[in-house]
Amino acid sequence: MMNPLVNINQSQIHGAGLGLKRELIPQIQSLYNQPLISNIQFVEIAPENWIEAGSKATKQLDWFAARYPIVCHGLCLSLGGISPLNIDFLNQVKQFLNHYNIDTYTEHLSYCTDAFQGKQGYLYDLLPIPFTEEAVHYVAKRIRQTQDILGRRIGIENASFYAAAPISEMSELNFLNAVLSEADCLLHLDINNIYVNSVNFNFNPHAFLRGIPHERIIYSHIAGHYQQSADLLIDTHGENVIDPVWALLEDAYDLFGVFPTLLERDSNIPALEVLMAEVNKIADLQDQAIQRTVRAGTMSLEELTT
Repeated sequence: MMNPLVNINQSQIHGAGLGLKRELIPQIQSLYNQPLISNIQFVEIAPENWIEAGSKATKQLDWFAARYPIVCHGLCLSLGGISPLNIDFLNQVKQFLNHYNIDTYTEHLSYCTDAFQGKQGYLYDLLPIPFTEEAVHYVAKRIRQTQDILGRRIGIENASFYAAAPISEMSELNFLNAVLSEADCLLHLDINNIYVNSVNFNFNPHAFLRGIPHERIIYSHIAGHYQQSADLLIDTHGENVIDPVWALLEDAYDLFGVFPTLLERDSNIPALEVLMAEVNKIADLQDQAIQRTVRAGTMSLEELTT
């Protein structure tokens, strides 16, 4: 059993990252090694979008793999789904991760598949799992099976949702912690999802954050969302990050120390120069948190940066 305090990914990714979208590829390539994008320390891809994507995509990914640490964030594993895990797909993912020497693979703590008349189909949405003891055991078993197949520990991401799953017996935080413990997996902490759920379900996001098992954090997401009404936020990743979400990230750094953090932008994607303002803000918040810790005398700058 691996120690949750130690993970090889944490030595390979650090600082601020950016989700690698197709339209950003030529911009990053043309600006590589330029000060404008120097704060991009790692990039994230969805393996589903790159496995068997063709020679052009392969050449592009080869270019990035030679220059940036890459993390993989999956979209379709459906850890909470009722159908058996897609073993063929997981073997493809394993081959892909090994080929590119990618250590970090994460997935959502949700489900996105259903079955009808013996056939499995994708729902093209991430739906909440009922927060029950039975679901804890079920999902943790599927996570352990995934880890056994991939030969590595995975991270699970706390998901956003808009309607509570029926027959839930516990809070989202207790469910998340129970799954992490039983599966002995890592946590892909999504800061925006905490905030979105706190508005949609009326809880204090900073109190939620204090219940997170920080020793399991592998890296985090920060993103923008769409406000449909005063009490309903939609996790679109298509807007700028708002101040309360930045404040939650800053609080997380003060609570847990600085961890790698990646900007998600999946729609309404502006030019790279515009996105860099938010990537740079992540880097600035990380630097400020390190300096606060040094000034407090709890750790030296050398300890924090090695």
